[in-house]
Amino acid sequence: MFFSYWGWGVLVLLLSIIVFVTFFFNEKMLIAQYYLRKENMEASETWLKKIKNYESELLKAQHGYYHLLIGLIESRKAPLQSEKYFKKSLALGMTMDHNIALAKLSLAGIAMAKRNKREATMYLQEAKKADKNKLLAEQIKMMQGQMGQLDKQQVQTRGFRPR
Repeated sequence: MFFSYWGWGVLVLLLSIIVFVTFFFNEKMLIAQYYLRKENMEASETWLKKIKNYESELLKAQHGYYHLLIGLIESRKAPLQSEKYFKKSLALGMTMDHNIALAKLSLAGIAMAKRNKREATMYLQEAKKADKNKLLAEQIKMMQGQMGQLDKQQVQTRGFRPR
C-alpha cells in the first residue's frame, strides 16, 4: 500500500521545486537569461520588458542582475549607452564574482571606446581581481592587448598635425 503512492510523491516534489524556483528566481529573468545565452537578444529583451516595475517584482538581490542583463542587451545595440546600466548593476550589488567581473570588463571596454585609458585600466584591474575562477581571463588578456594598441594609435594621431 505504501509503495503505490511513490508516483504522486515524485510529482508533488517536482511541482514544489518549480514553485520554489519561480518564487525565489523570477521566471521572466530566467527565460531572459536563457535567450541571452542562446544569443537571441530580441526574445531576451521582450522577456525583460515584461517586468514592468523591477523594484516590486524582483527580490532586492536581483536588481543588480536585472540591470546587468539590460546592459548586456543594450551593449549590442549602442555600447556607449549601456554604461549607465553596468554602473547601476554594480551600485545595486551582485553576489557572484564573475558577474561583477563581467560588468567591470564591459565598463573597461566602454572606457576604451571613449579613449579614457586610466579608467579602462582601473576597470580591467578590478575585473581581474573579481574573476577568481578565471572565467574571463582570456577576454581580459585580449582587452589588455587592445589597450596596448590604443597607446600606439594615440601616439600616431598626436604626432600628425594636418595643415
